[in-house]
Amino acid sequence: MTTPADAIAAYLRAKDGNRPHLLAQAFTEDATLTMDVRTGNIAFPPVSAGREAIAEVLVRRFAQTYENVYTVCLASPPQRPTDSFRCDWLVAMTEKDSRAVRVGCGRYDWHFAPASQLADRLLITIEAMQSLPAQELGGVMHWVSGLAYPWCSLQAAMQDAPACVSPVLAYLGREAV
Repeated sequence: MTTPADAIAAYLRAKDGNRPHLLAQAFTEDATLTMDVRTGNIAFPPVSAGREAIAEVLVRRFAQTYENVYTVCLASPPQRPTDSFRCDWLVAMTEKDSRAVRVGCGRYDWHFAPASQLADRLLITIEAMQSLPAQELGGVMHWVSGLAYPWCSLQAAMQDAPACVSPVLAYLGREAV
């Protein structure tokens, strides 16, 4: 049986690796995605209804623009069946056309169908999204590709992070101060 941790990991592998078929292991067929974008540096439709619509927005269209995508959940995975799970996330990626580096963060609010433990609702809040010049690629990718995937502690993510990502890390560390 699928667990919430399995569903979340399948979603991340699908999105980061441009593998829309994996969303069948993450979402119910009639799942709903809601986006709360609180930065002007990236845009998504506010609501997507159905697994195919989610695949179109978060995997297919996303992969047309971005590559080298690494997303980590900044939490321990849920250890048992649950109806909901909330965690911060961190992403780093590059723009295909400009080679600019993007680093962002926000929060996932997952809701799971009781019988299948697949996600039937997901709210993604994007709190911050930095755009960095292409010359930051090496340092950012070296750092993010070394993080535990897909579950990583905030402390581990902040350790050895390049200085150029400090605005995103400052948001993530908001509760630690």
